[in-house]
Amino acid sequence: MAPEALAQVLRPLLDEVQEDERVVVGLGAPDDAVAYRMDDGTLLLVTADFFAPVVDDAYTYGAIAAANSISDVYAMGGTPFLALNLAAIPSDMPSEIAAEIFRGGMEKAREAGVIVAGGHTMDDREPKYGLVVLGTVTEDRLLVKGGARPGERLVLTKPLGSGVITTAYRADKAPREVVEAAIPWMLRLNRDGAAAVHATSARGATDITGFGLLGHAVEMAQAAGARFRIWVDAVPILDAARPLAEQWLFPGGTAANEMYYSRWVELAPGIPDEVAMLLYDAQTNGGILAAIPADEMDRFAAACRELDQPFWEIGEVVEGEPGVEVV
Repeated sequence: MAPEALAQVLRPLLDEVQEDERVVVGLGAPDDAVAYRMDDGTLLLVTADFFAPVVDDAYTYGAIAAANSISDVYAMGGTPFLALNLAAIPSDMPSEIAAEIFRGGMEKAREAGVIVAGGHTMDDREPKYGLVVLGTVTEDRLLVKGGARPGERLVLTKPLGSGVITTAYRADKAPREVVEAAIPWMLRLNRDGAAAVHATSARGATDITGFGLLGHAVEMAQAAGARFRIWVDAVPILDAARPLAEQWLFPGGTAANEMYYSRWVELAPGIPDEVAMLLYDAQTNGGILAAIPADEMDRFAAACRELDQPFWEIGEVVEGEPGVEVV
């Protein structure tokens, strides 16, 4: 759902949320996954995600969808361990194609150390696939959207652009080699990015998915009661995405993100419209956005080098009205 529509649906329900002290993170303060305290004090993380195909290869689609679903557990600092398939399969889809979707998902889950133990399927006109994912984390290692503090540096572990690239490709506005530039990033688990964050004392993080960089940054800033300053020239963007952005080949979700989140975003004069929209671009299994204490950036960088994990320092957390400024 578009962010504004989702907010309207959930708003009247918030007063009816059942309070339970074991729900550490839930609808009262929405995050990437629910965090539920078990009897031994460990937090159980529960999340679900699924979407329609973003590429035309069934196996690759299944793998990307699984990586995207598992990402929410990594974004909260957890270790995923169990999953269930969620799938909508058209009745006229050849069985071998459906099998490839599931195989891609199961093999990506295996790479993450996750057991796919079952699931649920339904008939639909358009295929959809994803996972329910369970993970665990100790409370002292929990990462949340509201954990950022003024003085910390903002880092991002993947470049932007998958939304406009996959949309252009599906509309026959871009050749296959263009989408192939985005596929390795969409397939990459966010495990190492989260591990590098855990090498520091950082507690604020999320993953960049459907609401784009600016949408998720706004949510983090508001949850933290702080202001995020993003340096536009430091934000990594896939080379193939720029010409497609100039042609305005964005997915509908990107426009919805701009419409809803722009009220909390201040753009410096002179930023081209297509660059601003790339910052709102809806991503598939995008990177980890984290707030790292400034005096621990060297430690974070060293952990990234050891893990062969790329990262970009894209801004800072400052005091001020909660929201995002792009300079």
